[in-house]
Amino acid sequence: MAALGFVVVVAYAVVGAFQILVWNPLAAVPGMALADIYSAVDRAKESLAIPRVLVWTVVGIALGAAVLVAALRRPLSVRTVLALELLVLILGAPSHWMASFPAGMGLADTFAISGGDYSPWGKLLYAVSGIALLCLLVIMIRKGGEARGTKGGSGLAAG
Repeated sequence: MAALGFVVVVAYAVVGAFQILVWNPLAAVPGMALADIYSAVDRAKESLAIPRVLVWTVVGIALGAAVLVAALRRPLSVRTVLALELLVLILGAPSHWMASFPAGMGLADTFAISGGDYSPWGKLLYAVSGIALLCLLVIMIRKGGEARGTKGGSGLAAG
C-alpha cells in the first residue's frame, strides 16, 4: 500500500508541475509556442515561478517518500499508511493552488487574461484531492464505528 501510495503522490506532483509550467500556459495562450510564452513573460518582467513550482513538486514527493520509509521501517497498519498517503494527496490541492498562483498571475499580467486554469489538468488534480478527502473521511468514520462497536458493546463493529 505504501509503494502504491508513493507512486500516486509522485504522479500527482509531476502532473501538477507540468500543469503549472507547461500545459496551462499552452492552454492559456493557444497557438503560441511554450518558449515564446516564457519569453513574453520574461519581457513583461513577470514570472512563472519555476523555483516555487519545483520546490512544491519536491516537497510533495518527499512527503510521499516519508510515508513509504516510515512504513518500511516500522509496522504500520494498512489503514494508517492509506490515511497518511490520502492526507498528502488532500494537501496537494491547497498547496498546488499556492504554487500555481504566481504563474497564473504572471500569465494574466503578460497576456491580459484571467489567472485561472485553462488546462483541464488542474481540475483533475483538485478532483483527486477531493476524492482523497472523501476516502479519508470514510476511513475515519469506519474507524470510529469500529471503536464504538468494540468498546461500547453495541455489536455495531464495522467490517
